[in-house]
This record gives sequence, structure tokens and C-alpha cells, in this order.
Amino acid sequence: MSFNKTSQAREHILGKIRKALNANSLPIPFLEVERWDAVEAFESSTIDKEELFAEQFVQLGGKYVFCSNEQELLENISTLYENRTWAKLFCSDERLLKICHNNKLDFIVPADNTDESADACITSCEALLARTGSFLMSSRQHLGRVSTVFYPVHIVVAYKADVVYDIADGFAKMQQKYGTAQPSMMSIQTGPSRTADIEKTLVTGVHGPKEVFCFFVNA
Repeated sequence: MSFNKTSQAREHILGKIRKALNANSLPIPFLEVERWDAVEAFESSTIDKEELFAEQFVQLGGKYVFCSNEQELLENISTLYENRTWAKLFCSDERLLKICHNNKLDFIVPADNTDESADACITSCEALLARTGSFLMSSRQHLGRVSTVFYPVHIVVAYKADVVYDIADGFAKMQQKYGTAQPSMMSIQTGPSRTADIEKTLVTGVHGPKEVFCFFVNA
């Protein structure tokens, strides 16, 4: 009997709350966002995607290096290696590793997921997402689950053809590339690793690289 009285009292209170909410309801702002064809804030065809990516990436703490060609890419990597006085620089991308070795950059060695001592690791990416300044990565890349997050510095080498406007375009690119054999893991990585879990103090490099470079080859 007491249970029924409690339930009736609860329903009576909830009824009053519903009535008050309905009486004072506010119109939903920006109704146009509910229409899919109006969500886009920009038309991707009218935007310089490369410039937009660089802008967003730098704002999020990334370090962007523009390279006119692959020769300039190699020179910039060499300069960074020497300036940082790194002991070991890994590369997980076989094509990039071959280019480096063909040009006598023998200090760059194949990535090894059993070796934690490398100062940095060079990888490629599946795509650059211009609107968010992010990298689209996948497990189909060599050591794709490890090489992008395991070392203190992550260096991504990307090309003009890698740039797409937004996440949907990135997934479309993956569909075109892999078809039905999609990677078991895809991740979107944006800037250096950072967290404020401890006393709300922002700390970088806790769950991933402390620094992220993008060497963009305009070719």
C-alpha cells in the first residue's frame, strides 16, 4: 500500500515537471543543422585543403614542415635529426625507408616494436583531414597500431594526394583503397598526446607522442 502511494506521488511530481517544461519550451536553435544537406559550413571545393590542414594542425600543437619535393624532405629530416642529437630514428614505412637509404640516410633504421629506445618514428598516413588538422591512420600500415603512439616524437610524411577535406572523405578514400577488406583498426590522431586527468593540469606525452611533426611534400 505504501509503495502505491509513493508511485502516485512520484508520478504527480513528474507530471507537474512535464507540464512546466511543455509550457516553457524554447524553439530549437539552428534548425538547419537537422537537415544533412545544410550541415557543411564550407564547400570543400572552394577551400585550399592543404592550407586549411596546416592551419588547424599548427593550432593544435603540431609542427608543420613544408617540402617542395622529396629531396627537400630528406634534407629537412636530416636537419631535424642533427639538431635534436637523436640516437635512434625509426621508420615504419618501407617505401620511405627505401628512399632514405637510397640517399645515404643510414641513421634511419626499420621500426622494431620490441625496441623502446628510439627517440622518434617516421610513418606515413592514410589521409590528412584538413578540417580538423588530423591524421587518419590504420592497422594496414606497417606496425600501424604501435609506431604512431609508442615513441616520444611522431613524424608523419604526407603528400598532396593524401589531403581530403573531412572525416567522411577520409573514409571514402579508405573504401576506394581497400574495398571490402577494410583495416581492423582505423584511428584519427590530432596533435600531440595530452590529458588533464590529474588535478586538471594539462600534460603532454602521457598516452602517446609528446611532439608530432608533419613533413608535407607538395608533390
